Amino acid sequence: MKRWLLSFAAVLLLASPWPAAAAETAYEWNLADIYPSEAEWMRDYKAVQNALPKLAAFESTLDDAKTIAKLFALNEQTARKLEKLSLYAHLKRDLNIEDEAAARLGAKVEALAAQYAAKTAYIEPELLALPERTLAKLQKSKLLKPYRYYFTELREQKPHTLTKREERLLAKLSPALSEAENIYDHASRGDYEPPSVRMPDGKTVTLTDGNYAAALQHPDRRYRKAAFEAKAKSYEALEHTAAATLYASVKADELYANVRRYPSGLAAALAADDVPEEVFDNLIATTRRHLPALHRYIELRRRALGLDRVHSYDMYVPLGGKTAKSIPVETAKTWILEGLTPLGADYIKHVEQAFQERWLDVYPRPKKYTGGYNTSAYDTHPFILLNYNGSLDSVLTMAHELGHAMHSVYTNRAQPYHYAGHSIFTAEVASTANEWLMLDYLYAQAKTKEEKLRLLIEQIEQIRGTLYTQVMYSEFERMIHDKVRRGGSLTADELNRLWLDLLKTYYGPAYAADPGAARGWLRIPHFYDAFYVYKYATSLAASYAIVSDIKDDQSGEALKRYKQFLRSGTSDDPIRLLKRAGVDMTSPEPVERVLRHFAALVDELDKQLANKQA
Repeated sequence: MKRWLLSFAAVLLLASPWPAAAAETAYEWNLADIYPSEAEWMRDYKAVQNALPKLAAFESTLDDAKTIAKLFALNEQTARKLEKLSLYAHLKRDLNIEDEAAARLGAKVEALAAQYAAKTAYIEPELLALPERTLAKLQKSKLLKPYRYYFTELREQKPHTLTKREERLLAKLSPALSEAENIYDHASRGDYEPPSVRMPDGKTVTLTDGNYAAALQHPDRRYRKAAFEAKAKSYEALEHTAAATLYASVKADELYANVRRYPSGLAAALAADDVPEEVFDNLIATTRRHLPALHRYIELRRRALGLDRVHSYDMYVPLGGKTAKSIPVETAKTWILEGLTPLGADYIKHVEQAFQERWLDVYPRPKKYTGGYNTSAYDTHPFILLNYNGSLDSVLTMAHELGHAMHSVYTNRAQPYHYAGHSIFTAEVASTANEWLMLDYLYAQAKTKEEKLRLLIEQIEQIRGTLYTQVMYSEFERMIHDKVRRGGSLTADELNRLWLDLLKTYYGPAYAADPGAARGWLRIPHFYDAFYVYKYATSLAASYAIVSDIKDDQSGEALKRYKQFLRSGTSDDPIRLLKRAGVDMTSPEPVERVLRHFAALVDELDKQLANKQA
């Protein structure tokens, strides 16, 4: 997967809730950092348009290093402009889903990206059509020295690359094949009307994502149940549309895999990151072996709450006493700057720059995108979208996204454009490493038993949510892809049944699988990016190993290895990059290591709850 051969796609990360909050200019993006005016945007737009015929003119000429080097230089210049154009339109739209100007720019750049893809679709097929001896000679050429790993990857793609005509056709079809996600997005964000429920104090509240998250943490169980059931009921109107769009998306994934001669959509998705299938299989098998520890945690939750069974609406209510007071964003900033100090002064300097130069859009606003992510272009600083609500989770989300941002900063300073960017397989390592460090820092700073208990549960929930849950999602993905590949269809009833069965398996006998929980699949937009979510789990395991090594290593070598990893971009495949950082993801050991830690945390929780009761 070469960055400069692909149209821009923003990285969407774990969703975070957004209640109403006042925006502050210091914590809003300044999109003028990308383009000061729409006229400047149009200047780059026209430059890309003008470059397309020049790129196309290289077709049927790629047989010597000088010509190929000229093509690569022009292609990079064009792709960098296209990336900035896409970034600006995407960010502008996410600040306001109803911004008509952003929608217009987005449509224009999407069409331009499709034209660019079509005009450059000949490049790899033409290179791969060259004799092996010629490819070897080109790879050793001084003119093409910066692209040597690219040529290694190119050869690996040879069995899956089509003819020039077929590649051009596939590029033209690409927008249509990905339209299912757009339809789902509009249905779930634009057309969806969240329900309202009456709170214990008599007030009526609309269950936006943020209000719903707060409702599930409320101490009044009747209110939690009412909110859960109202939210579940509200999704009935969407479930058949969502089932149809997900079915269309999975069909497109499997068609794409088949056309490119992969045995399955899973194989195609893993090949994009050079990840062997054993990594995916090991992850699920190892997690399954450790389900008893998760069952034990659910049982502890049942006992602590004094319930017969734990229902979905009991999964988020705090066990550690009253929820902590709202954390001001300035306090969160201070904690993050202190908590990440083990990563060195240079790292902290870049984090300070992010706050000073408005890389973060922090507060929720009406019509703003409701998740959280970090994204950037090679020629811009990172942009972090948050919906900060003052909770501990939102502090950790901020640290998480800053991890992505710092990964981009280190990589873009060290790598040329074609090796910048990151596989999600490695990107989530940088973000979750920050979360581990913040949890360690906050636990050390805690002054009361109640605070320590809350932070202990936060660590447990981190592993439950980022590893166990994402592995369950991955199992669900594999099931639905297998079903479609074998000629089956996906209906809402079938998806509900699969989801509910997995919930029962993962959460065990102390969990009561309510029928309303069956529509959980409907709320996961990541399923429209095939086999994306497993990388959260592998990354959490890898980052746990890296952070543990940094803490245990007095020589500083582990930190040096990690910094080199941050600088590496896509200059090698993700498995080798992580091996150099000290983690072998082809082995079950990293996953075993973090799940043994989970079991130890559950043991400690059992002790602390027993002491609290005593």
